[in-house]
Amino acid sequence: MIIGIDPGSSGGVAFIFENGEVEAFKMPDTERDILDLLSSTGDEKPVVFLEKVHTMKGQGIASSGKFMQGYGLLRGIVTALKYPLYDVTPQKWQKALSCLSGGNKNVTKQAAQQLFPQLKITHATADSLLLAYYGKLFMEGRLK
Repeated sequence: MIIGIDPGSSGGVAFIFENGEVEAFKMPDTERDILDLLSSTGDEKPVVFLEKVHTMKGQGIASSGKFMQGYGLLRGIVTALKYPLYDVTPQKWQKALSCLSGGNKNVTKQAAQQLFPQLKITHATADSLLLAYYGKLFMEGRLK
């Protein structure tokens, strides 16, 4: 199982299961709900691909602090669950999947919709789905 996580309150969490099924969720609102979602893997021990984020120029101190606190919370939960964790920059996974967005979420939403036509893709779930797909390709040895 592969989990892709796009951190932040407008991000999401996506699962690609061994049997090929795919699920995606908007980022839960509370720490407890995030923990419950990430620990709902049953007997499967997932590998997690977390988008490596940083603060952005022009972003306020309070919003930067909240954003990085959420990123740290996600790293802590994944570490506590003892899941293997890969940090991947947006540039790396977007380049590998040929969907460099330049910050335009519609680019990644369209790419995710093409890969997963059976799902209703939203801005909240698109990047997490693509991160999970990147993780799947990486774990299969199809990416470096």
